[in-house]
Amino acid sequence: MNLTEANKIFRKSLIKGYFEPNLLNLDFSKSNIKHPTISDDGLMQSSLLHIFFDVDTGADYPDGDEWFIAEFLFPYNIKIPDSVKGPDYFTTLSVSDGKNLWHHRELIRFKYGKSKKLVESLDFLDSKYKELHSLLEPLEKDIK
Repeated sequence: MNLTEANKIFRKSLIKGYFEPNLLNLDFSKSNIKHPTISDDGLMQSSLLHIFFDVDTGADYPDGDEWFIAEFLFPYNIKIPDSVKGPDYFTTLSVSDGKNLWHHRELIRFKYGKSKKLVESLDFLDSKYKELHSLLEPLEKDIK
């Protein structure tokens, strides 16, 4: 087994065995939205924002067993205010038919050398979800 395959297996195991169950305990539920590029199911607390886990990006890195990418998806093809655009918040994700959804990607580092930071990583995911969700709440009225 090569490094990329091993890192993907490790990341998926950690997400399925630790992050997903703990997020479900924090009032997240399985998402009913399919991500356009990530095949695994996501989680959500509301239909405005969904979390997906990207295990492919960086899996070929030697430290790829220490982090993964969390993708926060706003799955609506609507215009959003400039105040929530940009690398700190949301950028476009092109999908079929010339439509664009909105997403935010965050590197989740759950291990620093020999020190595991699982609880801190989980807290960060939860707080980042709440932060991004609060920015999207005013847009709820514009969703058809």
